Amino acid sequence: MSLTSTNQLQVMLEKRDWILADGATGTNLFNMGLSSGDAPELWNKTAPEKIKALYKGSVDAGSDLFLTNSFGGNRSRLRLHGAETYAPELSRISAEIGREVADASGRNVIVAGCLGPTGEIMQPMGPLSYAVAVEIFHEQAEGLKAGGADVAWLETISFGDEYRAAAEAFALAGIAWVGTMSFDTAGRTMMGVTAPNLVKLLAKISNKPLAFGANCGVGASDLLRTVLGFSATGTAVPIVAKGNAGIPKYHNGHIHYDGTPELMANYATLARDCGATIIGGCCGTTPDHLRAMRSALENHKPLERPSLKTIKSALGGFSSESDGTDGNSPTRERQSRRRRTT
Repeated sequence: MSLTSTNQLQVMLEKRDWILADGATGTNLFNMGLSSGDAPELWNKTAPEKIKALYKGSVDAGSDLFLTNSFGGNRSRLRLHGAETYAPELSRISAEIGREVADASGRNVIVAGCLGPTGEIMQPMGPLSYAVAVEIFHEQAEGLKAGGADVAWLETISFGDEYRAAAEAFALAGIAWVGTMSFDTAGRTMMGVTAPNLVKLLAKISNKPLAFGANCGVGASDLLRTVLGFSATGTAVPIVAKGNAGIPKYHNGHIHYDGTPELMANYATLARDCGATIIGGCCGTTPDHLRAMRSALENHKPLERPSLKTIKSALGGFSSESDGTDGNSPTRERQSRRRRTT
């Protein structure tokens, strides 16, 4: 008998020392022909075979968990493409395709229903109220749940209130969740949240996530420094590390990430030693990277927490001297309106 949707990831976390997540969505869809500026979520209806190939690429490379093609699938972001009324449907379809791929894999694979930021600025700095943010996340979560997602997966968040609104929405939808932020501003999120701040925020949320952590950001080195910040708090909540495959480079009109499969293999084992349990890639991460990460994790013997010097030597330097906790990091008086496009 299959496990319930609420318990699948929880049971895996209890039984496994590490879980391999997936890689990039945008990078791989661009490789399939997605044009810059287009909404990837529309492909759930118009090109489902490509979305199935996206998911299958991760699963075949060894991922135990993959995210659905629904990062920008909320009504606020889809309004930019005149598709806001399709928000629940597009999220449902993204999960249905994922459920088909996971169930055909022959092993236990988690379908994580992906939700990104609303794309709106929240009060008091902007017009979006907390209550409406909850509605936006709730609508999308219901679509993902109806499509068969095992968990909701919130990512690339920068503002604590938006994180809390999503948690409340997932409680309304009755779906377990995982939540990550992007620490891309000298060790902080764009709204000034540090790694210890996020751990403190979790204590104030009644609907606790199954796991939490960091995704995207600048490079793999910066992300692991943030993971060290999480684990240093002594948190018992499993940590997620989902870093970019190196640093983005602009070449011939396109953005490419310079991280090799070998670099991401080193990143994966270092992430484990830093304290992460769910380990994957974000922008630039392809199935080739995932295969190398899987092999490295399977053959890795746990070591002590690495020093910043060790991380720098293996993955490259940090984008800033600060990890955001010394009070010297810059903050921005706005929220990110970006899409995850790479």
